[in-house]
Amino acid sequence: MGDRIFLSSPHMSDEGYELEYVNNAFDTNWIAPLGENVNEFEKELAIKVGSKAAAALSSGTGAIHLALKAAGVGEGDIVFCPTLTFTATANPIIYQNAIPVFIDSEYGTWNMCPKALEQAFERYPDVKAVIVVHLYGISADMDKILALCKKNNVVLIEDAAESLGTYYKGKHTGTFGDYGIFSFNGNKIITTSGGGMLVSDNTERVEKVKFWATQARDQARHYQHSELGFNYRMSNVLAGIGRGQLKILDQRVKKKQYIFQYYKRKLSNLDGVKFMPSNDWDQPNYWLSSMTLSGNIKPIDVMEALERENIEARPIWKPMHLQPLFEKYDFIGTDVSEKLFASGLCLPSDTKMTDEDLERVTDIIKGLWLK
Repeated sequence: MGDRIFLSSPHMSDEGYELEYVNNAFDTNWIAPLGENVNEFEKELAIKVGSKAAAALSSGTGAIHLALKAAGVGEGDIVFCPTLTFTATANPIIYQNAIPVFIDSEYGTWNMCPKALEQAFERYPDVKAVIVVHLYGISADMDKILALCKKNNVVLIEDAAESLGTYYKGKHTGTFGDYGIFSFNGNKIITTSGGGMLVSDNTERVEKVKFWATQARDQARHYQHSELGFNYRMSNVLAGIGRGQLKILDQRVKKKQYIFQYYKRKLSNLDGVKFMPSNDWDQPNYWLSSMTLSGNIKPIDVMEALERENIEARPIWKPMHLQPLFEKYDFIGTDVSEKLFASGLCLPSDTKMTDEDLERVTDIIKGLWLK
């Protein structure tokens, strides 16, 4: 059994950029939330993606939560959400005592299906907000989704937790909607260990998000609170890691793209193998290289074969409408997301992988077809 190959683990810069900023936080004793690193990380990320303002928060989940709050989502409101996503996309809807309605995927993007979204608007014309996800770094069909949201005068929130560095028609994902969300969890393309960012061109609402995220403390000599607040602000230490990581984002995107192309080149000729979709308007970061299987070899066969050799692989996300937590909520669509879940898997996409590691993975997979 060889060394462990991870699905997607933290990868610090060779140059030590992160340590420079973290050491500065220690040297100045700014190790609590807020400080220069937080302020500068917000500015640098906003500039990088082309947004007017950003709020550095403790998680991407917290960022989605405050985006919903900023959009005015409250008790009993309907929020459209893709069913094929991680639960962190949907949970904040419940935090706000709102009602999720889950939207099916399309094969062309694996993301929210515009036709199903249109049907959802017809069934629920009083919807308050739409959350769209760019799954595994693949962009959703934003022109169609934006047009539907504008037609129905509904706030659009982009969950770009997996797609930092992905472009849709030359523009960063996360910057098309009213609010965009990025995650810096340990498995993301760049990391702060744990953390997230909310971006928006509405600078006033971003300032309000920062207020809520800092326990909604009023400006007064004493501790006074007129609104419900949250402890969602990012640590100055973690923001220092983020500033260093942001410097090498483009390198990480190139490596993720290299990994995907390697897998596609080596495995596409296997019977029943089909890789995640690509479109002319999409420039994915390929956060996780993913594929579907339709022949005799099943995803579990691949995952177990890799697992025996100390290599991590995962199933595609289980759709939210199939989760026990959300089974009582409505679902709009057919069975695309269910079929993707049943046939799909995510291959190890760690940016520290060498060509020898990639060859090891592909040889094991190809071996299943030779039996």
